[in-house]
Amino acid sequence: MIEVNTAGEVWVFAEQHAGAIEDTSLELLGKGRELADTLGVPLGAVLAGDGCADLADRLGHYGADRVYLVEDPLLEHYQPTSYAKVLDTLITRHRPQIVLYGATPCGRDLAPRVASAIKAGLTADCTDLQIGDHTVGKTGKVYKNLLFQIRPAFGGNIIATIINFDRWPQMATVREGVMPMPQPDASHKAQIVREKVSLGHEDLALEILREERTERKVNLKASRIIVAGGAGVGSRENFKQVWDLAHCLGGAVGGTRAAVDLGFVDRDHQVGQTGTTVRPSLYIAVGISGAIQHQAGMSESQKIIAINNDPEAPIFQVAHYKIVGDLNEVVPMMIRAVKGKA
Repeated sequence: MIEVNTAGEVWVFAEQHAGAIEDTSLELLGKGRELADTLGVPLGAVLAGDGCADLADRLGHYGADRVYLVEDPLLEHYQPTSYAKVLDTLITRHRPQIVLYGATPCGRDLAPRVASAIKAGLTADCTDLQIGDHTVGKTGKVYKNLLFQIRPAFGGNIIATIINFDRWPQMATVREGVMPMPQPDASHKAQIVREKVSLGHEDLALEILREERTERKVNLKASRIIVAGGAGVGSRENFKQVWDLAHCLGGAVGGTRAAVDLGFVDRDHQVGQTGTTVRPSLYIAVGISGAIQHQAGMSESQKIIAINNDPEAPIFQVAHYKIVGDLNEVVPMMIRAVKGKA
C-alpha cells in the first residue's frame, strides 16, 4: 500500500471581478473545506488582482485557512498569461496537492494553461469531488487519499470517475452551482499570506482599454421557484404558458437546451449540463422529456413537478410529483388554481 503525501494543502482559485468574488469560488470553498478536513490539511485560497486585499477576509469566512494574496496593477483585468504565471509560481513555491477552479469562462481558460505549464493533470467540468483509495492495474499498488474527480462523459450518458496518482497537483474545474453554497462564519479568520510574483508587460497578451460585463437576464441559481419548458411545449408562442405560470408563482423561467435551440427561450434561461445548474425549492418541468444532460442541472431541486403526456418520460424518474397529461390543459388549470379561479 502506498501512502500519498498529504502534506500539501487543498487550494481554491478565488476568481474575482470588479471587487466581487464569484459565487462559484465560494461554493468551491465549501467543498474544499470538506476535502481538506478529510485529508487533515489546511484549505488555501489564491486571490489575485489589483487592490483586492479587502476580499481576503470574506474568503476566510467561507472556510479558507490561508489566503495567498497577489496584488499588482498588471492584474487589474483577467489575462490568461499573467494569471497563469501567478498560479504557476505559487503552485511551484508551495506545492499544494489539490487545486480547484470554477468552470467559468475564466476558469476554463486559466486551468488548462496552468496544467500545461506545470505538467499536471486536469479534469474539466466536474460535478462532484471525493477523497478515496485506488488500486492500480496489475501491480496491485494501492494509493490512498486520492482526489476522485467525478463528471458526466459521453454526452452525459455515463458518470466517469477520474483519478491522477502520478502527475500532481490534482487539478479540476467544477461546474457552477453543483456544490451547495456554504454558510459564512464571520468568526473564521484566514491567515493572509502576501506573495510577490514578478510580472512585466511582456506577460500581458493584450492591452485592455475597458472591460464591460453584461449581466445575465435571469439569475436562475438564486431563484427559489423555476418553471422550465422543453421542446414538448411546441412553439415560442406556446411557451408563453411557461412564462404565465412562472409569473403567477413569483418564479423564474428556465428551458432545456432543445427549447433554446428551437428559439422558444433565450440561452440565459438554459438549465442543464451545458447551461446553469440549479437547486430551487420548487422546479416545474413542462414538456421536458428529461434527458440525462438536463437532469444533471436540476435533479437536486427540493421538489420537482413534471408535466408530460408520455408516462415513460425519463423526467418522471427524478420527479416527486408526476402529472401525465396534455400541458395545454394542465398548465392553464394550474394557473387558474394559483389565481384562486379554479
